[in-house]
Amino acid sequence: MTRFIEAGDVARLIPNGATLYCTGMGLAGFAEEVAKAVSEAFQSTGHPRDLTLYHATGVGNGRDRGVHHFAHEGLLKRIVGGHFGVGGPSLMKLIMENRLEAYNMPQGALCRLPREIAGRRPGFITRVGLGTFVDPRIEGGKVNAAAVEDLVEVMHLDGEEWLYFRAPKVDVALIRGSVADENGNITMEREGVLLESLSVAQAARACGGIVIAQVEHVVKAGSLHPRAVTVPGIVVDYVVKARPENHLQTMSTYYNPAYSGDIKVVRGSLASMPLDPRKIIARRAAMELTPGAVVNLGIGMPEGVAAVAAEEHIDHLMSLTLETGPIGGVPAGGFDFGHASNADAVIEQAAQFDFYDGGGIDVAFLGLAQTDGNGNVNVSKFSGRPVGCGGFINITQNAKKVVFCGTFTAGDSDLGIEDGKLAIRSDGTGCKFMEEVEQITFSGDYARRIGQTVLYVTERAVFRLGDAGVELIEIAPGVDLERDILAHMRFKPLIRDLTLMDVEIFRPEWQRLGALLGQRPAGREAR
Repeated sequence: MTRFIEAGDVARLIPNGATLYCTGMGLAGFAEEVAKAVSEAFQSTGHPRDLTLYHATGVGNGRDRGVHHFAHEGLLKRIVGGHFGVGGPSLMKLIMENRLEAYNMPQGALCRLPREIAGRRPGFITRVGLGTFVDPRIEGGKVNAAAVEDLVEVMHLDGEEWLYFRAPKVDVALIRGSVADENGNITMEREGVLLESLSVAQAARACGGIVIAQVEHVVKAGSLHPRAVTVPGIVVDYVVKARPENHLQTMSTYYNPAYSGDIKVVRGSLASMPLDPRKIIARRAAMELTPGAVVNLGIGMPEGVAAVAAEEHIDHLMSLTLETGPIGGVPAGGFDFGHASNADAVIEQAAQFDFYDGGGIDVAFLGLAQTDGNGNVNVSKFSGRPVGCGGFINITQNAKKVVFCGTFTAGDSDLGIEDGKLAIRSDGTGCKFMEEVEQITFSGDYARRIGQTVLYVTERAVFRLGDAGVELIEIAPGVDLERDILAHMRFKPLIRDLTLMDVEIFRPEWQRLGALLGQRPAGREAR
């Protein structure tokens, strides 16, 4: 029978040395009030301690929330996460100083691993991660020197290589929902994403552990529609009713009904992007769209692709998806990343990654931080700081086409568009095209092996991945090959049939993308 308790009672339920599996993406789906209470208990009593924490995505706001509450030496012994970038500076300090064992695994593996645990299967098997830093022949997902145990191994089945992610014994599940009835049945109607709450709860139950759920409202038994119940009370041991300030829908928003699908917002006229290098990159990248394409957009520079598509009146030609589960609609950016307004559907995160790993993405647009002559890309570790991979590996290894988008150099630069040409007044001092990337988040060798189409789009040059490595295929008008491109690269790309980038994308008015992509599919109307 489910018991209703105060947050301050949670710490006594967690034994020293326990393994916790929590849900969360940013602050969506994260039991903030519960985590805060555990932190306070440890600081005042030293209990619980030596915990292992698993989480599938980046959980926090980059400062003082989310897994930041576990960032006390002695409270955590080990952390296994999909991303650490929003975990806050205290957690990053513990990781980099080797004061806890840290492992970074693909988001798609960590959100589906609980399903295997729930069915008492030994672990999760996938090709995702082969050839990257997750591969045990490279780094095995070990983030720091304190991490010595092998949590991933290579398996051979039917003549093919696979990665096997070992399943932990889950002692405590920390999940979150919107409403609980008196029997512990949990609904998610005010959540913007569904994550993997049910399978995490089932995993703990299969291991003989306990399930603690944070909700915002408690209602009478029998008052919930059965199809609205996401986590049934039979797998919920304890429920904590949270205060609103500890139950945010996103990293910065308490509640937006458009994210939960309760309203459809009127989409106003979007301001056109200014004609700058970011727009040039977005325009050139958007040329890789195809009518009816299923698309994934990364955060940052790739978001410009959606803006250009809207400006060119062809945004109806593609279906945007997010790894957290939204399909269709308008993806949110910034601290609301992972959510969407006016979505056609929102499915569980694990189901979305099943779709991604099954080749469901036609084209993915992702950021370009570092690449090398072999075509490898790094977005997960910089100057020794382990930001993490998130869903990047799942997305890039399984999309039919991958377009990496970013400025050619890193750091402050002064670039402009003058008379239909790129004007480079001063360049950033940081090199992105390196002799060897700091960490392999995307493997050029693996992409070649599976015959994947891969492009690297910048404001002054476009590269593609070929059999012999990275090949320079296009150069911007007004750019000098030696001075503006090759002099800023630490490897020499293959150059065979070099052409100019489409000069029209450097003009204030374009309006040619629709013609390049063909006619609008019959029956599809602009949203």
